[in-house]
Amino acid sequence: MTSAQTSPLAFLKGHGTENDFVIVPDTENVIDLSPAAVARLCDRRAGIGADGVLHVVRSAAHPEARPMADEAEWFMDYRNADGSVAEMCGNGVRVFARYLQHAGHVTAGEVSVATRGGVKRVHLDKDGSVTVRMGKALLPEAGVTVTVDGRSWPARNVNMGNPHAVAFVDDLAHAGTLYDEPPYVPASVYPDGVNIEFVADRGPRHVAMRVHERGAAETRSCGTGACAVAVATARRDGTDPAATGTPVTYTVDVLGGTLVITEHPDGEIEMTGPAVIVAEGTVEPSWLDA
Repeated sequence: MTSAQTSPLAFLKGHGTENDFVIVPDTENVIDLSPAAVARLCDRRAGIGADGVLHVVRSAAHPEARPMADEAEWFMDYRNADGSVAEMCGNGVRVFARYLQHAGHVTAGEVSVATRGGVKRVHLDKDGSVTVRMGKALLPEAGVTVTVDGRSWPARNVNMGNPHAVAFVDDLAHAGTLYDEPPYVPASVYPDGVNIEFVADRGPRHVAMRVHERGAAETRSCGTGACAVAVATARRDGTDPAATGTPVTYTVDVLGGTLVITEHPDGEIEMTGPAVIVAEGTVEPSWLDA
């Protein structure tokens, strides 16, 4: 935030399967959220605490989103907890859409949200759940080997607008603490870093996952990660909706709840889960600038 910001900064707090966010409404894009300010907001001991910041801006007011303004009125300018910019956040899109409804900008039904990963179509269900059309997964051939505490696993490369490495393990405890990014080779496969998912089977078309997210360490949930996990699991199981012509649905348990992921024959992936606004308030600019 620049020193020109002298009035209290309005914020809300929300979460989707306990992947939590500080929401900063800024319709005309007049607030310059510096990486340091974002990290301060997300600090769980000295700040509000969150896995990231959802900066809410009209697409027409943001240079990165202006080309998408005809398709989506609102742009999710997403930042990781360390202040870095991210392409997409699946749980974040659901919470972003819930905020738009909470603020009266949209009603239940369809809404389009511009992101750095493209325009996402969102449906706000009357039962409180939110479904996001996440686009198609890309499956680059190059993969990596991930190692934790002497154990190593091959990890499937899946791109959901942001990069993922999906490793199948016998026990989620084998992922270790996930305080730091698990090492992987070759590093050249992910020049901008990667989200790493560890996946264990729970039943037919039912898996559980833990995730280390770029810029945020382990999080309680990752929407794009759950989509990547569902696609990687389907391929591991020998299922490809493009080949069978039949949608396939996986239930994905995350630490903060459950997401339901459906891959359609045209490659489109839908994610359904909760999104909750829990609080709102203001932040003193002198604290944020300190």
